[in-house]
Amino acid sequence: MLRPTPAPRVFSVTELVSAVSQTLQERFGLLWVAGEISNLRAAPSGHVYFTLKDDRTGLAAVMFRSAAQLLVFRPADGMEVVVRGRVGVYPLRGALQLYADALEPRGLGALRLAFEQLKTRLDAEGLFEVARKRALPRWPRAVGIVTALHGAAIHDMLTVLRRRWPLCRVIIRPVRVQGTGAAREIADGLDDLNRHEGVDVIIVGRGGGSLEDLWAFNEEVVARAIVASRLPGVSAVGHEVDFTIADFVADARAPTPTAAAALVVPDQEEIAATLGRAAGGLRRGLVRRTEACGERLATLERRLGDPRRRVVDVRQRVDELGTRSVAALRRHLSWERREVATLSARLARSGPAARAGAMRQRVQGAAEHLRLGLVLRIRAAHAAIEHGASRLEALSPLACLARGYAIVRQGGPGGPVVREAAALSPGETVSLLFAHGSARARVEDTEQEG
Repeated sequence: MLRPTPAPRVFSVTELVSAVSQTLQERFGLLWVAGEISNLRAAPSGHVYFTLKDDRTGLAAVMFRSAAQLLVFRPADGMEVVVRGRVGVYPLRGALQLYADALEPRGLGALRLAFEQLKTRLDAEGLFEVARKRALPRWPRAVGIVTALHGAAIHDMLTVLRRRWPLCRVIIRPVRVQGTGAAREIADGLDDLNRHEGVDVIIVGRGGGSLEDLWAFNEEVVARAIVASRLPGVSAVGHEVDFTIADFVADARAPTPTAAAALVVPDQEEIAATLGRAAGGLRRGLVRRTEACGERLATLERRLGDPRRRVVDVRQRVDELGTRSVAALRRHLSWERREVATLSARLARSGPAARAGAMRQRVQGAAEHLRLGLVLRIRAAHAAIEHGASRLEALSPLACLARGYAIVRQGGPGGPVVREAAALSPGETVSLLFAHGSARARVEDTEQEG
């Protein structure tokens, strides 16, 4: 007898996806996967999505915000990494997905990569440029130090500062120099010293250690605080071979904390030696100057000779010049007198009196000539008037009237002169002007010559 075949189990999609995901987690658990990042995308929520691929396939991956914010470097497309996480199935799409909780670059440590990334970014902003860095004060009144309160670094710096320049005050802002939150404390310490009155320069640093120990000085918050400082800053982190981001952005870098203390203050022994050399040089210069002045004075004394002899010579010279001046004045006066006599004689010959007599004779002659001219002009004028009167009388119409002629005017005495009979009409009134008197007449008839 055949046994009945059991009915197959039917899974829902959700059940299948959940079972597969659980199987994967039980089978693989926490694992490490190596590959290349591509399609990297940071969501506004802080989650990071990317594809982890090799030369044959790709795997979707996600790193949630809680893990992503712990990364010390910035992942980017094309970066070879090793990812730690769990493999599972994304329920909404049923797709295989890697849930990452740690990420490290392959071939280069995460801290070293983060260092290079931040260095490249800040360098592109120009924060490493020499032109923006300030000179340290030559004679600081107070030095601020941002470092750990207990340690060899602060002890060494204080020893050097007291030995080299004891007049300088030291203001210490204690901070943690390694561990979580140390970078934020260092940045706050820089801000506090910038608000402190009287501080002229700031040293920020610590003693040597591993890259992890020095990492606080490679964080961006410390670099930004050093750049924003209104006071010049000196970075003194680790040993001479150690370099941090703080070294690149600071106004000056010292290879060690001890060297930083020597860099920010002058050495009183060197200053004293310099002053001693300057004082010695000044003394030698004064001696040489005094000797030169003495020699110059001796030369002038030799050239000057006996002052009394000089006075006698000057007196003789004055007397000689006085005598010459009197003689010259007399000669000049005699010459002036002769010149005055000559001018007087010339004035007598051609002076105003002589010229007045001559002018008087010329005036009298001119007056007689004028009188004769006037008489002749008057006579000529009388003759011209008589001749013109004769011609005027001959041409005058009154002369014609005296010979019996009359002037006929049409109408009244003011009417037009009638020159021909045709201008008159019978019965028209006319005015007749005779040599003596006038008359009015009426035209009876007119005749015209043929």
